[in-house]
Amino acid sequence: MSPSTTVVRTFANELEAQLAQAVLDAHGIPSAVVRDDAGGAMPWLHFLHPVRLVVRDDDAAEAARLLDEDVEADS
Repeated sequence: MSPSTTVVRTFANELEAQLAQAVLDAHGIPSAVVRDDAGGAMPWLHFLHPVRLVVRDDDAAEAARLLDEDVEADS
């Protein structure tokens, strides 16, 4: 059985999601970018279905903390 996952953030586009994923990768937290855009053929679907960044349930709190910290550092 695979571990359960949690959506830690949603994004308007895949680039933003990949940047957040890079932050998590740098801290050793595995994640996945999930998008419903017909395999990239219909990127306009992001308006209806935001791009999601998911992590294992066990990593969700730490991932959210890191992403919040990253946003605060940019301000």
